[in-house]
Amino acid sequence: MAESASGEQGQEKLQQFQDVTGVNDPLLAEQILDAHQWDLGAAVGTFMDKAGVEASRADARGGTIDWDTPDETTGLLERGLVPASVSPSHYGASEGFVLQSSRSNYDRYQGSSTTFEGPGEFHERRGNQVSSISLGTADAEAFLRKFKQEYGKVHPDFQTSSFMDALRLAGQQFKFLFVYLHSPEHPNTPLFCERTLCSDSIVQFVNENFVAWGGDVRESDGFQMSNNLKASTYPFCAVVMSSNNQRISLLQQVEGPRTAEELMSTLQRVVEEQGSVLVASRVEEEERQLNRRLREEQDAAFQVALQADQERERLRQQEVAKKVTEEAEEELRKKRDEEAARHAIQETAEREAALEQRRLEKAMALGVEPEKGPDVTQVLVRMPNGNRKERRFQSSSKVSAIYDYIDSLGTLGIIKYDLVTNFPRVVYGPEKRCLTLKEAGLHPHASLFVLVEDN
Repeated sequence: MAESASGEQGQEKLQQFQDVTGVNDPLLAEQILDAHQWDLGAAVGTFMDKAGVEASRADARGGTIDWDTPDETTGLLERGLVPASVSPSHYGASEGFVLQSSRSNYDRYQGSSTTFEGPGEFHERRGNQVSSISLGTADAEAFLRKFKQEYGKVHPDFQTSSFMDALRLAGQQFKFLFVYLHSPEHPNTPLFCERTLCSDSIVQFVNENFVAWGGDVRESDGFQMSNNLKASTYPFCAVVMSSNNQRISLLQQVEGPRTAEELMSTLQRVVEEQGSVLVASRVEEEERQLNRRLREEQDAAFQVALQADQERERLRQQEVAKKVTEEAEEELRKKRDEEAARHAIQETAEREAALEQRRLEKAMALGVEPEKGPDVTQVLVRMPNGNRKERRFQSSSKVSAIYDYIDSLGTLGIIKYDLVTNFPRVVYGPEKRCLTLKEAGLHPHASLFVLVEDN
C-alpha cells in the first residue's frame, strides 16, 4: 500500500530524502518519493545515478552542472526523478537543489558521519560501530559479487570490508588505499572497467602496491565516500592514506575515463612522490616495535631480578624467623630446665627435711638405749652397704622399734625394706611388726639384715 507524507513514517522518509539529496523543497521531495512508491533507497539511487549521468555530460561539454537553475523541475522530469504531473511552474529559480556533502540517511543507518577539514583531508567520527561495520561489509561483498559477474575474475583485489576497515588494513601493511567508486549506469563505466581497471598491468600494480577498496555509489558506503571525496563525475578513483589524529589524507583523485597507461602513470607518480611517507611510517613503526620489545625485555629482566630479590628476601626473612623461633624455643627450654631444676632442688630439700624430721621423730620415739640385763635383747643389723649396726632393746619392745632404729640412722632414705633372719629364714614384714621381740623369737639376741624391696 502506497505511503504519504501525512504519516509519521512518511515524514521520516521525506526528511531522510531531503538530508541525502539536499532538496530543500518538501513538496518536490514528496513528489520524487511518490514517483518511486515511497521506496527511499530506490528514490535516492535513481537520483544519484541520474545526477551522475548529467555530471558526465556536463564534464564532456567542458562545463559544470548547476542544479540551482530556473528549469530545474523540467530537468528532473527529463531525467525521470519526478512524475510528469509535477508542473515546472510550481517552483521558482530559487527552489532548486544542489548535490552536497551533507549528513545523510545512511549516516543514521550506520551511526557515523564524516566531515572534511582542509583541502583533500577529512576525519571520521564513529557512532554505532557494529552496525556500521556490518552494513559496510555487506555493501563491499555485494559490490565485488556484481563486479565479478559483470567484468570477470581479473580485477584489483577489492577488500570485502567497510572503507574504514580497508583503510586500517592499508595502514597496517604500510600501503596506500586505492579507492574505486563504481557507478554502474554511467556511460563511461563499462569501458573503463574492461580496458583500464581490469587490465593486467593495472591489476598487478594495484595489488602489489596498494590495498584496494571498491564501493557502489548506490549503496551506503560508496555513496558516503562519493560525498566525502566530492566525486563530480565517473569513473572515479582516488588514493588515500590515514594520517595523525584519525585524519585521512586524499593524495590523488582521478575522475572521468582514463586509459590504462594514463592511470598507471598517475599511480606510479603517487607511489614515487608519496612513497617516502610510507617508508617513514614503516621505519617509525619498526622503531616503535623495537622500543616496545626493548621495554618488554627490560621489564622481563626487571621482573626476573625483582623475583630473585624477592626470593632472597623471602629466604632471609625465613632464616631470621627460623633463628628467632629457635632462640625463643631455646629460651623457653632454658626456662623450663631452670624451673625443673629449682623444682627438683626444692623437692629434694623438702624430702631431706622430711627425712630428717622423721629421723628425729624416730630417734626421739626410741628413747634411751637400755643397759644389758635379762629383759634386754641385743640386736645386730647388717645394712645393705655391709655396715653393721647394734643396739639393745627391751624384750617387750615391738619389732617396729627395730624399724624405727634403722630409720633414725637416716642411711636408707625412703626406700622400702624388710628385716630378715637367715637361720631360720624369717621375714619380719608388716604383719609381724606389732609383735614383741620376745614373741617374735628375737630375744635374748638376734642377727638381722636389711632386705630392700624391688621397685
